[in-house]
Amino acid sequence: MTGATRILGVDPGTRIVGYGLLDHRHGARPAYVECGVIRLREQDPMPVRLSVLARTIAELIGEFDPRVLSLEAAFHGVNASSALKLGQARGAVMAVAAERGLEVAEYPPAYVKRAVVGHGRASKQDVMARVQLLFGLARAPTADAADALAIALCHAHAPKLPRRTGS
Repeated sequence: MTGATRILGVDPGTRIVGYGLLDHRHGARPAYVECGVIRLREQDPMPVRLSVLARTIAELIGEFDPRVLSLEAAFHGVNASSALKLGQARGAVMAVAAERGLEVAEYPPAYVKRAVVGHGRASKQDVMARVQLLFGLARAPTADAADALAIALCHAHAPKLPRRTGS
């Protein structure tokens, strides 16, 4: 898609990280490029997992040349330890994006769901089905990959939603 902005959406995690790429040109429907998951070994120490995550995100950036990285903003989890680990994964992704000169945009989970499905309390199944429909995919992506595509779509289609950005 000539003149399009390539967006890399990331659904961060410490075991499974979803990623989704799309091309977006103002006034045109976003075009699906790729999606998938990065599986991190739970038995590896956290520094090793973060290193693998950073290296894999860097490889995706090198291969697909996005201009923007969008990811879910931190949310208040029930478990403080899980929230801290998620924050470390988010930090690793953001650091790689900043190092490569990408714009970084963050969106709260409810905003992503509202932008893609129409309401902020959508289930994972709702997001998966909507992403499959929007891109005409033969089957729905995994939940993590669908979330990542939804995050990228949120960036493409929800410019009026509040977002925090940095580069």
